[in-house]
Amino acid sequence: MSSSNKTVSRLTLFKIPSESDQQKLLDIYRSMPSKAKKDGKPYIRSVVAGPSYEDARNQGYTVAVVSTFDSLEDFKYYDTQCEAHNELKAFAKTVHQGNMMVFFENAL
Repeated sequence: MSSSNKTVSRLTLFKIPSESDQQKLLDIYRSMPSKAKKDGKPYIRSVVAGPSYEDARNQGYTVAVVSTFDSLEDFKYYDTQCEAHNELKAFAKTVHQGNMMVFFENAL
């Protein structure tokens, strides 16, 4: 496997009851790949996000997000230092009633 496939993905789930707050969060995520900068340049490879379908298995999580980074270093920067992500977190904290996050390196 080439090293270019060793991306790191972050899966985040939110419990946000208000559909308008869900949409606001998705709007913030929509701009994240271009707004988030590291060394003055965009560094997030991709973001896919959307409201979850009604299903007993979703355990109340209403929004799912997968953010992909080229390296663990980029993920760690996003997680701890990125100003755009800090703004997103500040909003999410005011509207969610639970969240969960895992991150992993692509093994395929």
